[in-house]
Amino acid sequence: MDKIRIVGGNTLNGVIPISGAKNAALPLIIASLLTDETLTLENVPRLRDVAMLTRILSNHGVDYSLNGKRPGEDHLTGQTIHLTAREIVDTRAPYEMVSQMRASFWVIGPLLARAHQARVSLPGGCAIGTRPVDLFISGLEALGAQIEIEAGYVVTRAPGGLVGARYRFPKVSVGATHTLMMAATLARGETVLEGAAREPEVVDLAKCLVAMGAKIEGAGTSTIRIQGVDRLSGTTHRVLPDRIETGTYAMAVAMTGGDVTLTHTSADLLRSALEVLAATGTEITETSDGIRVRRGPGPILPVDVTTEPFPAFPTDLQAQFMALMTRASGTSSITETIFENRFMHVAELARLGARIAIDGRTARVEGVERLAGAPVMATDLRASVSLVIAGLVAEGETMVSRVYHLDRGFERLEEKLSRCGAIIERISGEGMR
Repeated sequence: MDKIRIVGGNTLNGVIPISGAKNAALPLIIASLLTDETLTLENVPRLRDVAMLTRILSNHGVDYSLNGKRPGEDHLTGQTIHLTAREIVDTRAPYEMVSQMRASFWVIGPLLARAHQARVSLPGGCAIGTRPVDLFISGLEALGAQIEIEAGYVVTRAPGGLVGARYRFPKVSVGATHTLMMAATLARGETVLEGAAREPEVVDLAKCLVAMGAKIEGAGTSTIRIQGVDRLSGTTHRVLPDRIETGTYAMAVAMTGGDVTLTHTSADLLRSALEVLAATGTEITETSDGIRVRRGPGPILPVDVTTEPFPAFPTDLQAQFMALMTRASGTSSITETIFENRFMHVAELARLGARIAIDGRTARVEGVERLAGAPVMATDLRASVSLVIAGLVAEGETMVSRVYHLDRGFERLEEKLSRCGAIIERISGEGMR
């Protein structure tokens, strides 16, 4: 099993290209089930989750191909994927597939909309919380689906097709918003989703669906209106930049000091997080193609944050910000309101010398003058990169194990950081024997 070795102490200087957003690419790939024509997605990140999802969709009859490298591209440039579901050959999503990737449960919406039936395994537990599927089930029932739970599977049918309806989410759910929006595109009549997620990834999916012939209004607000159509066509769509990757590298620069320009991204995707980062004493400047992040020799200022749905501070940057606050000149508090069990990285940060106390959903972080390198273990995707950020300033060597979590969401992280002066390398499992 691979590990990442980091020797802390170097500032970061240079340019980091931001990849396409994983959280946008996954629902866009699933949207290929809605049409018998080819959906072409550009700027798709090269990630474990993307590769796994395309293999999962092939079980349903989706053919896919990848473009080869083009002139002027390097291995940090996003890939182009062509997906064609001419016929849905299997409406089952078995446990062995869904258990590998929770987002694959979202196929239930497109399968039901196009094939009028689906048998999808319940996803099971999750390291950062239960994330139940009750919102998916109640939303699809509102659209006329008949749903039963049988032996760990959600079995759903809509013999005459789905029918538009008004549905209010009892709480904000990005995954359920993706799923119901896709399902409603082929439902008869109008669907109104109230209390919908407002994330940029929801807007990106809506833009792609509209290009495919869907009629959608209000994406990016809490009320989305979808007028169902008989069929959708193929299209070409470019995946938006990854705001979580953008925020992660911005926090790495704030942690280490230095001057890095993040390209192929936009400050509009994470205004709240950048405002919080600026309050720590980090200089943020918008450029024509991204963001310039600078921090001089001054102290990192402590800032209190609370995670909330977009446009507020994102839960997917909570662990990274906690790593930053371990070196702040004072005490900060971080309150997690989205997921339970999302403080599992605290114990690993403590191994590096961090002082963090947990009280329910709030972590109080007392900044320290130094961190010391140590062996640490990644517990989930975002937690794993927080350990990398801490390792960049820890004295001596930090060895991060279970980095397959990183490969799920960060494209060639060690290469991007090493280009800017970090001492970081991947050690293959074979090399450790």
